[in-house]
Amino acid sequence: MLQQARDTPRVYSRIHLISGTKGAAQKWPLPGRINSNDEWFTDDQMHEISEKYKPEIVKHLGDIAEKIGGHGGMDFMMDWRLIDCLRNGLPLDMDCYDAAAWSSIVPLSEWSVANLSNPVRVPDFTNGSYKNNAPLDIAMSNGGGSTVLKSVIKFDDDYF
Repeated sequence: MLQQARDTPRVYSRIHLISGTKGAAQKWPLPGRINSNDEWFTDDQMHEISEKYKPEIVKHLGDIAEKIGGHGGMDFMMDWRLIDCLRNGLPLDMDCYDAAAWSSIVPLSEWSVANLSNPVRVPDFTNGSYKNNAPLDIAMSNGGGSTVLKSVIKFDDDYF
């Protein structure tokens, strides 16, 4: 579900929530939590599952990213990932077709509203070639070698 409400008074929120018939998971603004069978996982269960599914990039950069900051370190990790892909000749996590699809949501929504809220299909900007895309290497098996110059970073400040 995509929501954008500018005309109703509500507090800003970036809630990350996935829900389905067998449970739900929520990450933000609270510490991560998962439920199934109408009960939230215990702290120990959450720790176990968080460690089991922790992405390689977080294992690789998590501590330094948290110290540098920027949305809990996420800004640093995203910048590092881009640089690492470019240095290693790897495909980027997002391409021009993704950008076109993401950028089309607002104009397509406007078109839908102007036409009595009828559904509007998001165009396939790849003309079907998305079917041949290789899976994204989130395990960083072909990258991850870019280093961070710790001597440049001042951990006692909010910048580097």
